[in-house]
Amino acid sequence: MSKKRNTKEQKTDKLQSEEEASKTLGQTLNETLPSPTFDEYQCSGNVEIDFPGLCVLLDIKDIPPVSTKNPVSYATENTVQGEDAADNHSQSHIAASKTCLKVDLENENPLSATSMKISGWKVDEKIARVLQKMLPSLSQLQILQFWQARLTDQMVISLMSTISLCSNLRVVAIEGNPLPKQSYHLLLSEDSTISHLSLRNNWIGDEGACLIGSALSTTRSSNKNLLFLNLAFNSIGDAGAAHIAQGLRLNRALLFLSLSNNKIGDVGASHLAAILGVFALTHEEVVERRKLLLEKAQSPSLRVDSDRTSVSSSTLQSISKGESKGTSKKKEASKKDEKAAAPKENSKLTKKSSEVKVPQSKGSKPGGKDKQQQAQVDNSSTALSEQLETVDIVNPLLDQLLQYKDGQLFLPGNTTLTSLNLAGNRITEKSVPLFLASLEMQGEERGLLRLCLERNRFPLNCESYVKIKELMALTDHLEKNISEQTEEEGQGA
Repeated sequence: MSKKRNTKEQKTDKLQSEEEASKTLGQTLNETLPSPTFDEYQCSGNVEIDFPGLCVLLDIKDIPPVSTKNPVSYATENTVQGEDAADNHSQSHIAASKTCLKVDLENENPLSATSMKISGWKVDEKIARVLQKMLPSLSQLQILQFWQARLTDQMVISLMSTISLCSNLRVVAIEGNPLPKQSYHLLLSEDSTISHLSLRNNWIGDEGACLIGSALSTTRSSNKNLLFLNLAFNSIGDAGAAHIAQGLRLNRALLFLSLSNNKIGDVGASHLAAILGVFALTHEEVVERRKLLLEKAQSPSLRVDSDRTSVSSSTLQSISKGESKGTSKKKEASKKDEKAAAPKENSKLTKKSSEVKVPQSKGSKPGGKDKQQQAQVDNSSTALSEQLETVDIVNPLLDQLLQYKDGQLFLPGNTTLTSLNLAGNRITEKSVPLFLASLEMQGEERGLLRLCLERNRFPLNCESYVKIKELMALTDHLEKNISEQTEEEGQGA
Protein backbone atom coordinates (compact mmCIF):
# COMPACT_ATOMS: atom_id res chain seq x y z
CA MET A 1 0.00 0.00 0.00
CA SER A 2 2.82 2.36 0.85
CA LYS A 3 4.39 1.78 -2.57
CA LYS A 4 1.11 2.65 -4.31
CA ARG A 5 0.79 5.81 -2.25
CA ASN A 6 4.32 6.83 -3.06
CA THR A 7 3.63 6.27 -6.77
CA LYS A 8 0.49 8.44 -6.67
CA GLU A 9 2.31 11.15 -4.79
CA GLN A 10 5.11 11.09 -7.33
CA LYS A 11 2.62 11.42 -10.22
CA THR A 12 0.88 14.27 -8.45
CA ASP A 13 4.15 16.06 -7.81
CA LYS A 14 5.16 15.56 -11.45
CA LEU A 15 1.90 17.02 -12.75
CA GLN A 16 2.19 20.01 -10.46
CA SER A 17 5.76 20.64 -11.54
CA GLU A 18 4.76 20.40 -15.20
CA GLU A 19 1.93 22.88 -14.66
CA GLU A 20 4.26 25.29 -12.90
CA ALA A 21 6.82 24.88 -15.68
CA SER A 22 4.21 25.59 -18.37
CA LYS A 23 3.06 28.69 -16.52
CA THR A 24 6.61 29.90 -16.19
CA LEU A 25 7.27 29.16 -19.86
CA GLY A 26 4.11 31.02 -20.87
CA GLN A 27 5.13 34.01 -18.83
CA THR A 28 8.57 33.90 -20.38
CA LEU A 29 7.11 33.78 -23.91
CA ASN A 30 4.76 36.65 -23.12
CA GLU A 31 7.66 38.65 -21.80
CA THR A 32 9.79 38.00 -24.88
CA LEU A 33 6.91 38.49 -27.37
CA PRO A 34 4.74 41.36 -26.08
CA SER A 35 1.61 42.38 -27.99
CA PRO A 36 2.40 45.10 -30.57
CA THR A 37 1.06 48.60 -30.08
CA PHE A 38 -0.88 50.42 -32.80
CA ASP A 39 2.25 52.17 -34.07
CA GLU A 40 4.26 48.92 -34.01
CA TYR A 41 1.65 46.90 -35.90
CA GLN A 42 2.92 45.70 -39.29
CA CYS A 43 0.11 45.68 -41.87
CA SER A 44 -0.05 42.57 -44.04
CA GLY A 45 -2.10 44.02 -46.90
CA ASN A 46 -5.06 41.79 -45.99
CA VAL A 47 -7.91 44.16 -45.10
CA GLU A 48 -9.94 41.44 -43.37
CA ILE A 49 -7.08 40.94 -40.90
CA ASP A 50 -5.52 44.39 -40.63
CA PHE A 51 -8.67 46.49 -40.28
CA PRO A 52 -10.19 44.69 -37.24
CA GLY A 53 -6.72 44.13 -35.77
CA LEU A 54 -5.91 47.83 -35.82
CA CYS A 55 -9.39 48.72 -34.51
CA VAL A 56 -8.82 46.44 -31.49
CA LEU A 57 -5.50 48.13 -30.72
CA LEU A 58 -7.30 51.49 -30.64
CA ASP A 59 -10.00 50.04 -28.39
CA ILE A 60 -12.78 50.65 -30.90
CA LYS A 61 -15.92 49.01 -29.55
CA ASP A 62 -18.19 48.73 -32.60
CA ILE A 63 -15.87 47.55 -35.35
CA PRO A 64 -17.49 47.76 -38.82
CA PRO A 65 -17.36 44.41 -40.65
CA VAL A 66 -15.30 44.01 -43.82
CA SER A 67 -17.17 42.88 -46.94
CA THR A 68 -14.96 41.58 -49.76
CA LYS A 69 -15.90 40.69 -53.31
CA ASN A 70 -13.89 39.32 -56.21
CA PRO A 71 -14.72 38.36 -59.82
CA VAL A 72 -14.98 34.68 -58.85
CA SER A 73 -17.59 35.35 -56.19
CA TYR A 74 -19.69 37.30 -58.71
CA ALA A 75 -19.65 34.37 -61.13
CA THR A 76 -20.49 31.71 -58.55
CA GLU A 77 -22.90 33.68 -56.40
CA ASN A 78 -26.00 31.96 -57.79
CA THR A 79 -24.59 28.42 -57.93
CA VAL A 80 -23.38 27.94 -54.34
CA GLN A 81 -24.98 25.02 -52.48
CA GLY A 82 -25.16 23.66 -48.90
CA GLU A 83 -22.94 25.24 -46.28
CA ASP A 84 -21.30 27.44 -48.90
CA ALA A 85 -24.73 28.90 -49.68
CA ALA A 86 -25.19 29.82 -46.05
CA ASP A 87 -21.78 31.50 -45.98
CA ASN A 88 -22.61 33.37 -49.18
CA HIS A 89 -25.91 34.57 -47.68
CA SER A 90 -24.01 35.81 -44.64
CA GLN A 91 -21.55 37.75 -46.81
CA SER A 92 -24.44 39.23 -48.81
CA HIS A 93 -26.02 40.36 -45.57
CA ILE A 94 -22.79 42.09 -44.54
CA ALA A 95 -22.52 43.73 -47.95
CA ALA A 96 -26.06 45.06 -47.60
CA SER A 97 -25.31 46.39 -44.12
CA LYS A 98 -25.03 50.15 -43.95
CA THR A 99 -21.99 50.12 -41.68
CA CYS A 100 -19.33 48.05 -43.39
CA LEU A 101 -16.05 48.50 -45.19
CA LYS A 102 -16.58 47.34 -48.78
CA VAL A 103 -13.53 45.99 -50.56
CA ASP A 104 -13.23 44.72 -54.13
CA LEU A 105 -10.51 42.17 -54.84
CA GLU A 106 -8.92 41.62 -58.23
CA ASN A 107 -8.90 37.84 -57.66
CA GLU A 108 -9.18 35.30 -54.83
CA ASN A 109 -5.96 36.55 -53.27
CA PRO A 110 -6.89 38.54 -50.13
CA LEU A 111 -3.91 40.81 -50.82
CA SER A 112 -5.34 41.98 -54.18
CA ALA A 113 -7.65 44.78 -52.97
CA THR A 114 -8.27 47.22 -55.84
CA SER A 115 -11.16 49.30 -54.47
CA MET A 116 -12.32 50.40 -51.02
CA LYS A 117 -15.60 52.12 -50.23
CA ILE A 118 -17.13 53.62 -47.09
CA SER A 119 -20.79 54.48 -47.58
CA GLY A 120 -23.26 56.07 -45.20
CA TRP A 121 -21.45 55.79 -41.85
CA LYS A 122 -19.30 58.19 -39.87
CA VAL A 123 -15.54 57.94 -40.01
CA ASP A 124 -14.36 59.16 -36.62
CA GLU A 125 -10.79 60.04 -35.69
CA LYS A 126 -9.91 56.48 -34.65
CA ILE A 127 -11.22 54.93 -37.87
CA ALA A 128 -9.36 57.61 -39.82
CA ARG A 129 -6.13 56.61 -38.05
CA VAL A 130 -6.75 52.97 -38.94
CA LEU A 131 -7.26 53.82 -42.62
CA GLN A 132 -4.16 56.01 -42.74
CA LYS A 133 -2.12 53.19 -41.21
CA MET A 134 -3.54 50.50 -43.50
CA LEU A 135 -3.84 52.17 -46.93
CA PRO A 136 -0.11 52.32 -47.85
CA SER A 137 0.12 48.52 -47.43
CA LEU A 138 -2.50 47.94 -50.16
CA SER A 139 -0.15 47.85 -53.14
CA GLN A 140 -2.90 47.22 -55.72
CA LEU A 141 -5.44 49.75 -54.42
CA GLN A 142 -6.62 52.01 -57.24
CA ILE A 143 -9.97 53.44 -56.06
CA LEU A 144 -10.94 54.99 -52.72
CA GLN A 145 -14.53 56.17 -52.18
CA PHE A 146 -16.29 57.98 -49.35
CA TRP A 147 -20.04 58.61 -49.49
CA GLN A 148 -21.62 60.55 -46.60
CA ALA A 149 -18.75 59.55 -44.32
CA ARG A 150 -18.71 62.86 -42.41
CA LEU A 151 -15.00 63.43 -42.92
CA THR A 152 -13.48 66.55 -41.38
CA ASP A 153 -11.08 69.04 -42.96
CA GLN A 154 -8.23 67.63 -40.89
CA MET A 155 -9.04 64.12 -42.07
CA VAL A 156 -8.90 65.22 -45.71
CA ILE A 157 -5.56 66.94 -45.10
CA SER A 158 -4.17 63.77 -43.52
CA LEU A 159 -5.71 61.67 -46.28
CA MET A 160 -3.82 63.68 -48.88
CA SER A 161 -0.54 62.77 -47.20
CA THR A 162 -1.55 59.12 -47.09
CA ILE A 163 -2.54 59.03 -50.78
CA SER A 164 0.97 60.10 -51.73
CA LEU A 165 2.23 56.85 -50.12
CA CYS A 166 -0.16 54.65 -52.12
CA SER A 167 1.68 53.67 -55.29
CA ASN A 168 -1.35 52.86 -57.48
CA LEU A 169 -4.17 54.92 -55.94
CA ARG A 170 -5.40 57.28 -58.66
CA VAL A 171 -9.21 57.48 -58.27
CA VAL A 172 -10.71 59.25 -55.25
CA ALA A 173 -14.34 60.13 -54.53
CA ILE A 174 -15.47 62.22 -51.56
CA GLU A 175 -19.18 62.80 -52.02
CA GLY A 176 -22.05 63.93 -49.81
CA ASN A 177 -19.42 65.19 -47.38
CA PRO A 178 -19.49 68.99 -46.78
CA LEU A 179 -16.32 70.45 -45.22
CA PRO A 180 -16.52 73.71 -43.21
CA LYS A 181 -13.10 74.94 -44.40
CA GLN A 182 -13.50 73.72 -48.00
CA SER A 183 -10.25 71.73 -48.03
CA TYR A 184 -11.12 69.83 -51.23
CA HIS A 185 -8.63 71.88 -53.25
CA LEU A 186 -5.77 70.14 -51.45
CA LEU A 187 -6.64 67.01 -53.43
CA LEU A 188 -5.82 69.02 -56.59
CA SER A 189 -2.45 70.31 -55.43
CA GLU A 190 0.37 70.52 -57.94
CA ASP A 191 2.06 67.39 -56.57
CA SER A 192 -1.14 65.36 -56.28
CA THR A 193 -1.09 61.98 -58.07
CA ILE A 194 -4.89 61.72 -58.32
CA SER A 195 -6.10 61.40 -61.92
CA HIS A 196 -9.86 61.01 -61.29
CA LEU A 197 -11.60 63.04 -58.58
CA SER A 198 -15.31 63.18 -57.79
CA LEU A 199 -16.61 65.81 -55.36
CA ARG A 200 -20.37 65.62 -55.92
CA ASN A 201 -22.95 66.78 -53.39
CA ASN A 202 -20.55 68.64 -51.10
CA TRP A 203 -22.09 72.15 -51.06
CA ILE A 204 -18.81 73.54 -52.32
CA GLY A 205 -20.36 76.82 -53.46
CA ASP A 206 -18.48 79.79 -54.90
CA GLU A 207 -15.92 79.92 -52.09
CA GLY A 208 -14.81 76.33 -52.58
CA ALA A 209 -14.88 76.75 -56.36
CA CYS A 210 -12.45 79.68 -56.03
CA LEU A 211 -9.94 77.44 -54.22
CA ILE A 212 -10.41 74.65 -56.74
CA GLY A 213 -9.91 77.05 -59.65
CA SER A 214 -6.60 78.24 -58.20
CA ALA A 215 -5.55 74.61 -57.70
CA LEU A 216 -6.22 73.86 -61.38
CA SER A 217 -3.76 76.55 -62.45
CA THR A 218 -2.23 79.93 -61.74
CA THR A 219 0.48 81.78 -63.66
CA ARG A 220 3.13 79.93 -61.60
CA SER A 221 1.61 76.51 -60.94
CA SER A 222 -0.69 73.97 -62.54
CA ASN A 223 -2.09 70.54 -61.75
CA LYS A 224 -0.61 68.18 -64.35
CA ASN A 225 -2.13 64.84 -63.32
CA LEU A 226 -5.88 65.36 -62.88
CA LEU A 227 -7.81 64.13 -65.93
CA PHE A 228 -11.38 63.85 -64.60
CA LEU A 229 -13.16 66.23 -62.20
CA ASN A 230 -16.80 65.94 -61.15
CA LEU A 231 -18.26 68.97 -59.35
CA ALA A 232 -21.96 68.21 -59.90
CA PHE A 233 -24.60 69.16 -57.31
CA ASN A 234 -22.49 71.71 -55.41
CA SER A 235 -24.48 74.98 -55.53
CA ILE A 236 -21.76 76.63 -57.62
CA GLY A 237 -22.98 79.92 -59.09
CA ASP A 238 -21.66 82.47 -61.58
CA ALA A 239 -18.78 83.60 -59.36
CA GLY A 240 -17.67 80.01 -58.79
CA ALA A 241 -17.88 79.20 -62.50
CA ALA A 242 -15.71 82.24 -63.24
CA HIS A 243 -13.06 80.94 -60.82
CA ILE A 244 -13.15 77.50 -62.45
CA ALA A 245 -12.79 79.13 -65.87
CA GLN A 246 -9.80 81.10 -64.60
CA GLY A 247 -8.20 77.83 -63.52
CA LEU A 248 -8.76 76.35 -66.97
CA ARG A 249 -6.92 79.17 -68.75
CA LEU A 250 -3.49 77.63 -68.20
CA ASN A 251 -4.40 74.06 -67.23
CA ARG A 252 -3.49 71.60 -70.00
CA ALA A 253 -4.14 68.29 -68.24
CA LEU A 254 -7.87 68.15 -67.41
CA LEU A 255 -9.91 66.27 -70.03
CA PHE A 256 -13.33 65.82 -68.41
CA LEU A 257 -15.16 68.40 -66.28
CA SER A 258 -18.69 68.19 -64.94
CA LEU A 259 -20.41 71.25 -63.47
CA SER A 260 -23.90 69.84 -63.95
CA ASN A 261 -26.80 70.60 -61.62
CA ASN A 262 -25.38 73.77 -60.11
CA LYS A 263 -26.57 77.40 -60.21
CA ILE A 264 -24.53 78.68 -63.14
CA GLY A 265 -26.20 81.37 -65.24
CA ASP A 266 -25.18 83.38 -68.29
CA VAL A 267 -22.38 85.29 -66.53
CA GLY A 268 -20.60 82.13 -65.41
CA ALA A 269 -21.29 80.42 -68.73
CA SER A 270 -19.71 83.31 -70.63
CA HIS A 271 -16.47 82.90 -68.67
CA LEU A 272 -16.38 79.18 -69.44
CA ALA A 273 -17.10 79.78 -73.12
CA ALA A 274 -14.38 82.43 -73.35
CA ILE A 275 -11.52 80.12 -72.32
CA LEU A 276 -12.47 77.59 -75.02
CA GLY A 277 -11.73 80.05 -77.79
CA VAL A 278 -8.98 82.60 -78.40
CA PHE A 279 -8.54 84.94 -75.44
CA ALA A 280 -6.21 87.82 -74.54
CA LEU A 281 -3.58 87.41 -71.84
CA THR A 282 -3.89 89.51 -68.72
CA HIS A 283 -1.11 91.84 -67.60
CA GLU A 284 -0.07 89.31 -64.94
CA GLU A 285 0.13 86.54 -67.55
CA VAL A 286 2.18 88.72 -69.92
CA VAL A 287 4.67 89.52 -67.14
CA GLU A 288 4.94 85.85 -66.21
CA ARG A 289 5.49 84.92 -69.84
CA ARG A 290 8.41 87.32 -70.12
CA LYS A 291 9.92 85.77 -66.98
CA LEU A 292 9.59 82.30 -68.47
CA LEU A 293 11.22 83.40 -71.72
CA LEU A 294 14.08 84.96 -69.76
CA GLU A 295 14.53 81.80 -67.71
CA LYS A 296 14.52 79.75 -70.90
CA ALA A 297 17.11 81.96 -72.54
CA GLN A 298 19.39 81.67 -69.50
CA SER A 299 18.99 77.91 -69.06
CA PRO A 300 21.48 75.79 -71.07
CA SER A 301 19.46 72.63 -70.44
CA LEU A 302 16.37 74.14 -72.04
CA ARG A 303 18.33 75.26 -75.10
CA VAL A 304 19.77 71.78 -75.55
CA ASP A 305 16.44 70.04 -75.09
CA SER A 306 14.79 72.18 -77.75
CA ASP A 307 12.48 69.46 -78.99
CA ARG A 308 10.46 69.68 -75.77
CA THR A 309 9.61 73.35 -75.93
CA SER A 310 6.88 74.99 -77.90
CA VAL A 311 8.53 78.32 -78.60
CA SER A 312 9.77 78.84 -82.16
CA SER A 313 11.94 81.51 -83.66
CA SER A 314 8.99 83.01 -85.54
CA THR A 315 7.09 83.42 -82.27
CA LEU A 316 10.03 85.11 -80.59
CA GLN A 317 10.35 87.49 -83.53
CA SER A 318 6.69 88.47 -83.39
CA ILE A 319 6.89 88.98 -79.65
CA SER A 320 10.01 91.06 -79.93
CA LYS A 321 8.14 93.52 -82.11
CA GLY A 322 5.36 94.05 -79.60
CA GLU A 323 6.99 93.37 -76.23
CA SER A 324 10.66 94.22 -76.49
CA LYS A 325 11.58 96.20 -79.59
CA GLY A 326 15.15 96.51 -78.42
CA THR A 327 15.93 92.78 -78.63
CA SER A 328 18.94 92.16 -80.84
CA LYS A 329 18.71 90.16 -84.06
CA LYS A 330 21.60 87.98 -82.92
CA LYS A 331 19.53 86.59 -80.07
CA GLU A 332 16.67 85.92 -82.45
CA ALA A 333 18.98 84.14 -84.87
CA SER A 334 20.29 81.90 -82.10
CA LYS A 335 16.79 80.53 -81.69
CA LYS A 336 16.34 79.35 -85.28
CA ASP A 337 17.31 75.79 -84.43
CA GLU A 338 14.35 75.56 -82.09
CA LYS A 339 11.91 74.01 -84.54
CA ALA A 340 9.55 72.61 -82.00
CA ALA A 341 8.46 69.01 -82.34
CA ALA A 342 6.30 69.47 -79.27
CA PRO A 343 3.32 71.04 -81.08
CA LYS A 344 3.04 67.95 -83.28
CA GLU A 345 3.27 65.69 -80.25
CA ASN A 346 0.71 67.79 -78.40
CA SER A 347 -1.60 67.57 -81.41
CA LYS A 348 -1.27 63.79 -81.42
CA LEU A 349 -1.94 63.72 -77.70
CA THR A 350 -5.09 65.76 -78.11
CA LYS A 351 -6.36 63.42 -80.81
CA LYS A 352 -5.52 60.30 -78.82
CA SER A 353 -6.92 61.59 -75.56
CA SER A 354 -10.16 62.54 -77.28
CA GLU A 355 -10.70 58.90 -78.20
CA VAL A 356 -10.63 57.73 -74.60
CA LYS A 357 -13.97 56.73 -73.13
CA VAL A 358 -15.37 58.97 -70.44
CA PRO A 359 -15.39 57.23 -67.05
CA GLN A 360 -18.77 57.21 -65.36
CA SER A 361 -19.02 59.40 -62.31
CA LYS A 362 -21.36 57.16 -60.37
CA GLY A 363 -18.67 55.21 -58.58
CA SER A 364 -19.61 56.38 -55.10
CA LYS A 365 -23.36 56.40 -55.45
CA PRO A 366 -25.02 53.79 -53.19
CA GLY A 367 -26.52 51.00 -55.26
CA GLY A 368 -24.70 52.11 -58.44
CA LYS A 369 -22.82 50.10 -61.04
CA ASP A 370 -19.55 50.19 -59.11
CA LYS A 371 -17.84 47.38 -61.03
CA GLN A 372 -18.56 48.86 -64.46
CA GLN A 373 -17.48 52.32 -63.35
CA GLN A 374 -14.25 51.05 -61.85
CA ALA A 375 -13.35 49.17 -65.04
CA GLN A 376 -13.95 52.22 -67.24
CA VAL A 377 -12.05 54.54 -64.90
CA ASP A 378 -9.13 52.13 -64.71
CA ASN A 379 -8.95 51.62 -68.48
CA SER A 380 -9.11 55.31 -69.35
CA SER A 381 -6.66 56.25 -66.61
CA THR A 382 -4.14 53.65 -67.76
CA ALA A 383 -4.40 54.64 -71.42
CA LEU A 384 -4.04 58.34 -70.72
CA SER A 385 -1.16 57.83 -68.30
CA GLU A 386 0.78 55.93 -70.95
CA GLN A 387 0.26 58.79 -73.42
CA LEU A 388 1.17 61.56 -70.98
CA GLU A 389 4.40 59.81 -70.00
CA THR A 390 5.80 60.49 -73.47
CA VAL A 391 4.85 64.18 -73.72
CA ASP A 392 5.73 66.95 -71.31
CA ILE A 393 3.00 69.49 -70.62
CA VAL A 394 4.52 72.82 -71.64
CA ASN A 395 3.38 76.03 -70.01
CA PRO A 396 0.68 77.47 -72.31
CA LEU A 397 2.27 80.89 -71.96
CA LEU A 398 5.06 79.53 -74.19
CA ASP A 399 2.70 78.26 -76.85
CA GLN A 400 4.12 78.99 -80.31
CA LEU A 401 0.60 79.71 -81.64
CA LEU A 402 0.31 82.74 -79.38
CA GLN A 403 -0.35 85.86 -81.50
CA TYR A 404 0.31 89.57 -81.05
CA LYS A 405 -2.50 91.81 -82.26
CA ASP A 406 -3.69 95.34 -81.50
CA GLY A 407 -1.31 95.70 -78.57
CA GLN A 408 -2.35 92.43 -76.93
CA LEU A 409 -1.16 88.84 -76.84
CA PHE A 410 -3.78 86.22 -77.68
CA LEU A 411 -3.69 82.54 -76.67
CA PRO A 412 -5.55 79.91 -78.75
CA GLY A 413 -7.49 78.84 -75.67
CA ASN A 414 -8.00 75.57 -73.85
CA THR A 415 -8.26 72.82 -76.45
CA THR A 416 -7.22 70.07 -74.04
CA LEU A 417 -10.64 69.84 -72.38
CA THR A 418 -12.52 67.02 -74.13
CA SER A 419 -15.86 67.01 -72.30
CA LEU A 420 -17.72 69.81 -70.49
CA ASN A 421 -21.02 69.03 -68.77
CA LEU A 422 -23.18 72.05 -67.86
CA ALA A 423 -26.54 70.28 -67.81
CA GLY A 424 -29.14 71.32 -65.24
CA ASN A 425 -27.96 74.89 -64.71
CA ARG A 426 -29.52 78.34 -65.36
CA ILE A 427 -28.04 79.15 -68.76
CA THR A 428 -30.35 81.02 -71.14
CA GLU A 429 -30.39 81.52 -74.90
CA LYS A 430 -28.23 84.62 -74.42
CA SER A 431 -24.95 82.78 -73.78
CA VAL A 432 -25.38 79.74 -76.06
CA PRO A 433 -23.95 81.62 -79.09
CA LEU A 434 -20.76 82.22 -77.09
CA PHE A 435 -20.12 78.50 -76.87
CA LEU A 436 -20.83 78.12 -80.58
CA ALA A 437 -18.35 80.89 -81.42
CA SER A 438 -15.62 79.28 -79.31
CA LEU A 439 -16.20 75.88 -80.90
CA GLU A 440 -15.96 77.42 -84.34
CA MET A 441 -12.69 79.10 -83.32
CA GLN A 442 -11.25 75.71 -82.41
CA GLY A 443 -11.92 74.57 -85.97
CA GLU A 444 -11.34 71.07 -87.29
CA GLU A 445 -8.69 70.32 -84.68
CA ARG A 446 -11.32 70.97 -82.03
CA GLY A 447 -10.42 69.77 -78.54
CA LEU A 448 -13.92 69.86 -77.03
CA LEU A 449 -15.76 66.80 -78.30
CA ARG A 450 -18.76 66.91 -75.98
CA LEU A 451 -20.65 69.92 -74.63
CA CYS A 452 -23.72 69.02 -72.59
CA LEU A 453 -26.23 71.87 -72.14
CA GLU A 454 -29.44 69.94 -71.53
CA ARG A 455 -31.94 71.02 -68.86
CA ASN A 456 -31.04 74.69 -68.95
CA ARG A 457 -33.29 77.72 -69.53
CA PHE A 458 -33.42 77.88 -73.30
CA PRO A 459 -35.50 76.01 -75.90
CA LEU A 460 -33.93 72.95 -77.50
CA ASN A 461 -34.73 74.36 -80.94
CA CYS A 462 -32.53 77.40 -80.25
CA GLU A 463 -30.55 78.06 -83.46
CA SER A 464 -27.14 78.20 -81.78
CA TYR A 465 -27.84 75.06 -79.78
CA VAL A 466 -28.91 73.17 -82.90
CA LYS A 467 -25.62 74.13 -84.56
CA ILE A 468 -23.69 73.00 -81.51
CA LYS A 469 -25.44 69.64 -81.65
CA GLU A 470 -24.51 69.34 -85.32
CA LEU A 471 -20.86 70.02 -84.52
CA MET A 472 -20.92 67.51 -81.70
CA ALA A 473 -22.53 64.89 -83.94
CA LEU A 474 -19.31 64.81 -85.94
CA THR A 475 -17.61 63.33 -82.89
CA ASP A 476 -20.39 61.02 -81.72
CA HIS A 477 -18.01 58.23 -80.71
CA LEU A 478 -18.23 59.64 -77.15
CA GLU A 479 -21.99 60.16 -77.25
CA LYS A 480 -23.01 56.92 -75.55
CA ASN A 481 -20.64 57.26 -72.60
CA ILE A 482 -21.41 60.93 -72.06
CA SER A 483 -25.16 60.37 -72.20
CA GLU A 484 -24.85 57.64 -69.56
CA GLN A 485 -22.73 59.95 -67.40
CA THR A 486 -25.28 62.76 -67.74
CA GLU A 487 -28.14 60.47 -66.78
CA GLU A 488 -26.31 59.25 -63.68
CA GLU A 489 -25.41 62.76 -62.57
CA GLY A 490 -29.04 63.75 -62.96
CA GLN A 491 -29.91 61.08 -60.40
CA GLY A 492 -27.18 62.01 -57.97
CA ALA A 493 -29.10 64.47 -55.82
